[in-house]
Amino acid sequence: MQRIFGRKKEQKKDDATVKKMTDLEQLVGDDKETYDALTSVMFLDPRKIGTPMKEAVDKAKKSEKEKDFVSAKMWYEIAGGLAIFEGDVKKVIEYYTGAERVSGRKYLILKNPEKAVTKAQEYYKKYLHD
Repeated sequence: MQRIFGRKKEQKKDDATVKKMTDLEQLVGDDKETYDALTSVMFLDPRKIGTPMKEAVDKAKKSEKEKDFVSAKMWYEIAGGLAIFEGDVKKVIEYYTGAERVSGRKYLILKNPEKAVTKAQEYYKKYLHD
């Protein structure tokens, strides 16, 4: 398109059609199920969580015993996120099963926890530097 003085008008790209993929999306590729499973439970930098996993589990169990299910869910999720970071599939299953039990919410990570934890470990190795 010509403008006055012969300069071409720059055409703007439609922002809706240009989508930058996140690092996690790039890592999992076309595996939408694993991506969806991780986006709701994975900490981008779990080193910044100020509570150790064992303490989070203890608080989750205590809250569950006291029938404080909102707190129990939160602590199970924190423990589960830390278990993902540690690469411990058994604990991921245990903690997210606990979170399901107290909240009634379904966690996609429990469909294929081994695959999700493997992808999360790849992410952490690639993007977290000590």
